Amino acid sequence: MASRRGNAKTGEQADKYSVLLPTYNERENLPLIVWLLVKYFGESGYNYEIIVIDDGSPDGTLQIAEQLQKIYGADKILLRPRAKKLGLGTAYIHGIKHASGNFIIIMDADLSHHPKFIPQFIEKRKEGGYDLVSGTRYRGDGGVYGWDLRRKLISRGANFITQVLLRPGASDLTGSFRLYKTEVLEKLVEQCVSKGYVFQMEMIVRARQLGYTVGEVPISFVDRVYGESKLGGNEIVSFLKGLLTLFATT
Repeated sequence: MASRRGNAKTGEQADKYSVLLPTYNERENLPLIVWLLVKYFGESGYNYEIIVIDDGSPDGTLQIAEQLQKIYGADKILLRPRAKKLGLGTAYIHGIKHASGNFIIIMDADLSHHPKFIPQFIEKRKEGGYDLVSGTRYRGDGGVYGWDLRRKLISRGANFITQVLLRPGASDLTGSFRLYKTEVLEKLVEQCVSKGYVFQMEMIVRARQLGYTVGEVPISFVDRVYGESKLGGNEIVSFLKGLLTLFATT
């Protein structure tokens, strides 16, 4: 581990990783995900910051984030809250404005994405020189744990239909655990028009259109530990509409 730390601080000393954590009602999950991020970044020696973008959570998520900032320091935990829930795409735009890293990591704050995979993302990007690296549940030893049959069928079905219609050149389009070059993410966010769950899918499709290279790292996706899933019937209908729009315009 010491040798990796040395490499991170010499050959890659200019690199900094900004983790964007959009949150809404994640007061139980936020302390653990932040602790895990601090742990794995600390062990790997990579420079980082965690940007919490809370959309007016009524459960007191922002107050928990303020306590975490006192524990870990304002240089590592940045709070950039918004008054109300405004959507994932605008949360990323908001976070990018405040990010000082030349790489940006997006992930869920509900413990579905384990920070232990982040060093693998970084190494994958270095090895292939990729513009973005995406976690995949559908390749290698990747997988999903804790979902019922309905959720698995929805995810697999959505991914299959997307592969057939759009041929994106990536195995997992609906996931949201990714590492981007900052300038690449800025460009993709400018290009994307979708909202909700379609947004992540469009990011990969637009990346292909713009000629960006995509690497993949198998991950284990675990259903949220606390709180309720935000996937409902309206989101599924919106996904299908967005998919058809992308098929017609890409």
